[in-house]
Amino acid sequence: MADGQDLIQLYSRRILALAADLPHAERLDAPDGSATKRSPLCGSTVTVDVTLDGDRIAGFGQDVKACALGQASASVLGGAVIGRTRDEIAGARDALKAMLKQGGEPPAVPFDGLEALRPAAEYKNRHASILLAWDATLGAIDAAAASAHARTS
Repeated sequence: MADGQDLIQLYSRRILALAADLPHAERLDAPDGSATKRSPLCGSTVTVDVTLDGDRIAGFGQDVKACALGQASASVLGGAVIGRTRDEIAGARDALKAMLKQGGEPPAVPFDGLEALRPAAEYKNRHASILLAWDATLGAIDAAAASAHARTS
């Protein structure tokens, strides 16, 4: 179990600053796709809306109800998500998961701000919250793609 000093380090100024500055923190009025993901362990919930221009994210909105770690992760995502493809989001999500679970390197630019979450690797019960915004974004992209496919079929 972590002591109080460990928790203070975990919630560093950088993490708290990211959590306090959450880009695209409002739902979209007319999304192409939406998804909600919830962590059963901690109860954190993230809902993401996207609009797509071809295979790139053109619009993004998120409603994040999570701890500071989940909010910080969503902040880094929100700050760089516009113009990205599903593959880019999935690659960054996989790198984030590897950083947390296997001591891997943080995701590359433009998602390199996730390095601030490296200390959370020791707190396995927080990993799901940290990954929620990424999983919800991938779900929203998939929902948009399925909706577009249904309209053209």
